[in-house]
Amino acid sequence: MPSAIQNITATTAATAKTASSILGKDDFLKMLVMQLRYQDPLNPMKGTEFAAQLAQFSSVEQLSNINTNIQQSIDANAILTQSINNALAATFIGKNVRAATKTFHYGGTGDVKLGYTLPSAAATVTVKLYDSSGNIIRMINGSGMQKGDTTFTWDGKNDQGQNVADGTFTFSVEAKDSNGSTLDSSTFIYGSVDGVRFKSDGTVFTIDGVDVALSSILEIMKE
Repeated sequence: MPSAIQNITATTAATAKTASSILGKDDFLKMLVMQLRYQDPLNPMKGTEFAAQLAQFSSVEQLSNINTNIQQSIDANAILTQSINNALAATFIGKNVRAATKTFHYGGTGDVKLGYTLPSAAATVTVKLYDSSGNIIRMINGSGMQKGDTTFTWDGKNDQGQNVADGTFTFSVEAKDSNGSTLDSSTFIYGSVDGVRFKSDGTVFTIDGVDVALSSILEIMKE
């Protein structure tokens, strides 16, 4: 009879292992009930052994409950944190900001304030502006060449001196050092936050009609 019990226990454990790599409280309880059902009436399980298994079951139950409570606490904290972040994000509306992006909106009149950052001093710098179709509409040579941030304004004109229409544009910076090696540069724009959108992949600010991730905001300035 003990061999039968061992076989049943081994079979139950194997089944549980197949379903999951971790024995849960339900698996443990099934094994315990199976042992009680098939034990030899003439040679029942010893009281000390039975008590030890009950104690193990109780421990498994408590650990499972602790794990569930911790996960619920983590989920609750995540929801609370997201709610706080969303509430704070709304306070950015109407603020002037500097954001790390190459895309900006031009309203058809006035100037646009743009900028870039160089890791070291450059010998040559060329700024290229593109329309929404990716065509180069303006090239600006000899802009700031010093290390760090450089700010400049675009007057909304193309290379022919004509005013461009309202639309979305992008710009890039090509900088080279005295040896002719290309320098890695980063671009940024200035603008006002028109609105905030809460997306599944994070909070997005609308800056003069262009969506910018919250993580791309570099600076918040006084009006």
